[in-house]
Amino acid sequence: MGTTEGGRDRPAPTSRSAPDRLLAVLAAFDHAHPALSLTDISRRAGLTLTTAHRLVGALTEWGALERDASGLYHVGLRLWEVAALAPRGLALRQVALPYLEDLYEATHENVQLAVRDGSEVVYTEWISGRSAVGVHIRVGARWPLHVTGVGLVLLAHGGSELQEAYCAGPLASLTDHTITDPARLRRVLAEVRRAGVAVSSRQVTDDALSVAAPVRGPGGAVVAAVSVVVPHADAQVPVLAPAVRVAARGISRALGWQPEGPRD
Repeated sequence: MGTTEGGRDRPAPTSRSAPDRLLAVLAAFDHAHPALSLTDISRRAGLTLTTAHRLVGALTEWGALERDASGLYHVGLRLWEVAALAPRGLALRQVALPYLEDLYEATHENVQLAVRDGSEVVYTEWISGRSAVGVHIRVGARWPLHVTGVGLVLLAHGGSELQEAYCAGPLASLTDHTITDPARLRRVLAEVRRAGVAVSSRQVTDDALSVAAPVRGPGGAVVAAVSVVVPHADAQVPVLAPAVRVAARGISRALGWQPEGPRD
């Protein structure tokens, strides 16, 4: 048996293809487990030690994994080189960074850029502000879509099929203010589409509020979201919302989006 990042047992299938086994080795690494021994990899990937040894050797030779002086394995730079080619990864970050820096200079608050991956939001850039708001974000971090401002934007513009499937599933609760009622979530998503911004208040931590806006690609589809996160007690949404919209529109134009009118 292996374990997931949250500590739950990961069953070891009796038969998996070679690509599945290779991916299981890579999936053994996460933010909580950036360095693993061969035994750790075998256990977390649900593989025999012999199979893990063979696959880890092949991945290390190719550069996907690296072994340090203590014998622990880490994700290798070769994977970073490949990941940098992802249009929603490093390429998006490079285009967005000047506008994120402008947003930070305008607010001096935490600034985020995120994309959707299935039912989760993934943070691809983060600029830390001077406020002491208790946000728990890092590049690569994932959260359920409904609990963050960027996630609400991405869910609101993700299409009715995604929204209905998401609302039909369990809605995780992180604080007493997290939206857990599907009917309320549908109303919030409709308001996000109407207003052009999302406001997530105390859904992840009791002291934080985020304001987010959509980033559009060349065809007009929402491909990412940008936000600022501020202390809830000091939040001035009417002041923050225009600044976030400007940043989002700037990134969208840099990506090739051509607005048809004065509104998003």
